[in-house]
Amino acid sequence: MGKNLVQKILAAHLIEGELVPGKEIAIRIDQTLTQDATGTMAYLQFEAMGVPRVKTELSVSYVDHNTLQSGFENADDHRFLQTVAAKHGIRFSRPGNGICHQVHLERFGVPGKTLLGSDSHTPTGGGIGMIAIGAGGLDVAVAMAGGPFYLTCPRVVGINLVGRLSPWVSAKDVILEVLRRLSVKGGVGRIIEYCGPGVATLSVPERATITNMGAELGATTSIFPSDEVTKAFLKAQGREDAWVELGPDADATYEETLTIDLSALEPAVACPHMPDLVKTVREVGPIKVDQVLIGSCTNSSYTDLMRVASILKGKTVHPTVSLGIAPGSRQVFEMLARNGALGDLIAAGARILESACGPCIGMGQSPNSGGVSVRTFNRNFEGRSGTKDASIYLSSPEVAAATALTGVLSDPRDLGEAIDVPMPERFIIDDRMILEPAADPSTVEVLRGPNIKPLPINRPLPDTLRAGVILKVGDNITTDHIMPAGAKILPLRSNIPAISQYVFAGVDATFAERAKAAGQGFIVGGQNYGQGSSREHAALAPMYLGIKAVITQSFARIHRANLINFGILPLTFADEGDIAKVNRGDVLEIADVAAKLGTCETLEVRNVTTGETFLVRPDLTPRQVAIIKAGGLLNYTKEQA
Repeated sequence: MGKNLVQKILAAHLIEGELVPGKEIAIRIDQTLTQDATGTMAYLQFEAMGVPRVKTELSVSYVDHNTLQSGFENADDHRFLQTVAAKHGIRFSRPGNGICHQVHLERFGVPGKTLLGSDSHTPTGGGIGMIAIGAGGLDVAVAMAGGPFYLTCPRVVGINLVGRLSPWVSAKDVILEVLRRLSVKGGVGRIIEYCGPGVATLSVPERATITNMGAELGATTSIFPSDEVTKAFLKAQGREDAWVELGPDADATYEETLTIDLSALEPAVACPHMPDLVKTVREVGPIKVDQVLIGSCTNSSYTDLMRVASILKGKTVHPTVSLGIAPGSRQVFEMLARNGALGDLIAAGARILESACGPCIGMGQSPNSGGVSVRTFNRNFEGRSGTKDASIYLSSPEVAAATALTGVLSDPRDLGEAIDVPMPERFIIDDRMILEPAADPSTVEVLRGPNIKPLPINRPLPDTLRAGVILKVGDNITTDHIMPAGAKILPLRSNIPAISQYVFAGVDATFAERAKAAGQGFIVGGQNYGQGSSREHAALAPMYLGIKAVITQSFARIHRANLINFGILPLTFADEGDIAKVNRGDVLEIADVAAKLGTCETLEVRNVTTGETFLVRPDLTPRQVAIIKAGGLLNYTKEQA
């Protein structure tokens, strides 16, 4: 029986375990990436391991999130990141060089390699044929130190693409259709592998749009084969020697299959406040729009923005719409400037933003109160934009550009004849904004600003857990709910005592104060707890506040791993209905938890307040049990060393 592409790459990198879905495996990591919002903590963790130089084939530190310098904090963190990269053998992509996923695709992605990134949209690399996985910063630090990455062996879902996209329909509409069918929980425990004759009709940037937003499915990652289209992209980037042909065997099988006829798709949007609430533009209708933003790691490639420039050329943005555009990389920015497209965008009334994540993470460009914003981004969670009562719609660049001209949500097919933007035969190649590490690390002093505080360390698991329920929440709680982003909070990522004051701030403003006063506590939640960003601060800050366990109906993959990494016990209700037996303020007790963990499939939880009991499942591997007992991965790693 033939192998699919995922099986081939995982087998080539397998260090421990068997490729049996549901079993824990460990794989070798070839490349890592970090961004500044998660990287500062990741490098503090790497330093704590005492490893002088990274042991990966390639590690890159990007600055793309905290680029708004309204105080000293972000500039200090950038200085720290640059010096720590120079000292430890890491390439450093300077502020202004672009968004990590766009730049990595352009300059470093290699088909068949593994990439681990401290950002949930690392699967963008799957567009070039990599197994690219988002993880917490501590997992990335361990990989940089030469350790393997542990994960549950996923099921592989084959999405068979047939046909060809119709005019004005784009790659964004493909992934929105996948989300509509599978939901934000549909990818949990799975890798999505795209196959079929329709693959050859999609460029690498289009494939990257699809794999990027696969993160919203909850999938471990998504991947396309490496073919002649991939070769042409790498050749245009001056990296043809990195190309290798990779694809599934002719008789490859998949755990599940899904067919999408590209020719049947229409321009679509994800409606507020979840990426899987997908409708066609015509179903939603011409609602009034206040703001349009084009960019993010999902849709800021050269071809994306050239289409936008072609739509806007000679026209003017509607007077009631604010249009902002952020090129994904310095390469894209410069190419638009040199061919005149940037001038067309400016002449149309667009506000040009720097090559960074910016508004996607609430870093500026918040809409007006009660406003409607159409964005080419990947997430539209409530409040993520910085305006809690705003309505955010996710769309393709074509829909966004058409909407900017009319002032209402618009189907680009009404614009007339479609615009063809061919891939360039040669991109502008200038890597001077990517700094090589120092040849002699002893000459480098790592510079730390006053906002960089020592890494909090958890204590080992006690024999018995007895604490109050500090908070009870419902389904689809995101890491934005747990640890908000935005211009006010993101600069505190290297200062856990300060940032911990904002945990669950938008859900319950008293949470941090009550948790800290209690000294220790539980959180109870519903389905898909912790979906969204890979930000490990959503586990690290609650750990600092004394949270010992989180009991839910189900977890999102990355957040569950981050809880384990920081010694917080993730538990699921054996009977999902038992969530009704717990309320905020109840005192819960799990007796002999340290002794029973790893030996019992279920643990009994006694609600001391009501006298009721219920069962929970730890579902931990022996390695994860040891990590929890040690008080987290850092403690465990030191013990192993």
